[in-house]
Amino acid sequence: MIKTFSFILVAVIAVLFVVLVIRVGSFKSRQIITEPTQMLAISRAAAEAHLSEAIQLKTVSMQTPAANAGEFVALHALMERAFPRVHRELTKESVGDHSLLFTWRGKDQRLKPILLMAHMDVVPVDPTTESSWHHAPFSGEVADGYIWGRGAMDDKESVFAILEAVESLLTSNFRPERTIYLAFGHDEEIGGINGAAKIAALLSSRHVELECIVDEGLNVFTGIISGLDSPAALIGIAEKGYLSLQLSVETAGGHSSMPPEHTAIGTLTGALQRLQGAPFSARLSRPTRGMFEFLGPEMSFDKKVVLANLWLFSPLLERTLAQSPRTNALLRTTLAPTMLNAGITDNVLPSKASAVVNLRIIPGESIASATQYVRQVIADPTVTILPFPIASEPSAVSNVDTASFAVLHKTIHQTIPAAVVAPALLVASTDSRHYRSLTKNVFRFLPVTVGPEDISRYHGIDERISVEDYERCIRFYAQLIINFNAPMR
Repeated sequence: MIKTFSFILVAVIAVLFVVLVIRVGSFKSRQIITEPTQMLAISRAAAEAHLSEAIQLKTVSMQTPAANAGEFVALHALMERAFPRVHRELTKESVGDHSLLFTWRGKDQRLKPILLMAHMDVVPVDPTTESSWHHAPFSGEVADGYIWGRGAMDDKESVFAILEAVESLLTSNFRPERTIYLAFGHDEEIGGINGAAKIAALLSSRHVELECIVDEGLNVFTGIISGLDSPAALIGIAEKGYLSLQLSVETAGGHSSMPPEHTAIGTLTGALQRLQGAPFSARLSRPTRGMFEFLGPEMSFDKKVVLANLWLFSPLLERTLAQSPRTNALLRTTLAPTMLNAGITDNVLPSKASAVVNLRIIPGESIASATQYVRQVIADPTVTILPFPIASEPSAVSNVDTASFAVLHKTIHQTIPAAVVAPALLVASTDSRHYRSLTKNVFRFLPVTVGPEDISRYHGIDERISVEDYERCIRFYAQLIINFNAPMR
């Protein structure tokens, strides 16, 4: 019996080993081989100066647009001065309060247009952190090989890189075969309701059907993905949904010397503790699986064994990813308490306590299912749960086996030859969610290099872009336009 069992065990292990090795051997590269191409000539000094001046304008997102309308007007005026041919040869429309839509009419109206997107607004700077910036947050200073300030990464560099690219193409007498739209929102950071949503509605009313959309999103990551020596250019083929819920508890209040068994604060904090102790379940969504299918063949052998055999090792991969907040967000719907309010003084029991929790919902789940899960975990009818008005479902997942994705893939290799290209899930939200009815091909990518120390610069201190990266962004958009106007497979 023991010998028979041992023999069977050895045989099973041997078969398993053979299966693992065969699958590693068939784990072929998904990278597109491209020939070197002649890049468009651009004026680096002028481009730096334009972006620097744009950063100095405080186009901060506000719920009352009139409060800083002058900053957007000044930004539009800068665009007219910096890009005269764009304003002369493309059709410009103002949409909403301060958003812009440019139309570059193509020669062949049978071809579906493409849409390049970015947003002009920025998040505020916390006044208590201003002294921690190496260069003032709205200085636009060019120093140490970088352009510094709010909007350098998110997202004025996209706006101006697109316009620099189009201006240069116009100067070289390039004329597109297909129509190209440029859409620049002014309120992305607060939901895009008056900007991107209205531009999308305008295009929809004109029955526009797009070939694809390219918006901001993921970047070129270095030193972040274990087992990969090359930079990883990750293209967001989907983004998480967005939902904020207000939790509130109301009681009679009273004197703090005679507290009831459950105070408003105690009940509320108990609900928050239960939520944080019961995270949403983990799973490898299609975008995340796709990321590993593209990255895996380029990684070290031990990583290849795991990623080529997710049928066996997916639980191990999920446990590994869950150990870091950065990668845990790829696995599940996340929930984070972000605001808390209760009490008026130290010796009075508050009659009301409230908190806000922000959820980022993974594709495959929904606002309804996420809200229901929160209710089930809290399991307390005294806690009122109300959604914020601005919310969005998780996006659809764009297909990587399309001509549009291939063009984007090719363009990245032409402008960043060392990079490994892969689809991925964007855990944040972008204006592209408002355009989902216009095309199935929505891609979220910007060729800015991001290392471990750079991730916190988004919405944080010392936001900056290297001069080299900014020049590459301009060349990327120019080459993307050229490639979309060549025959597509």
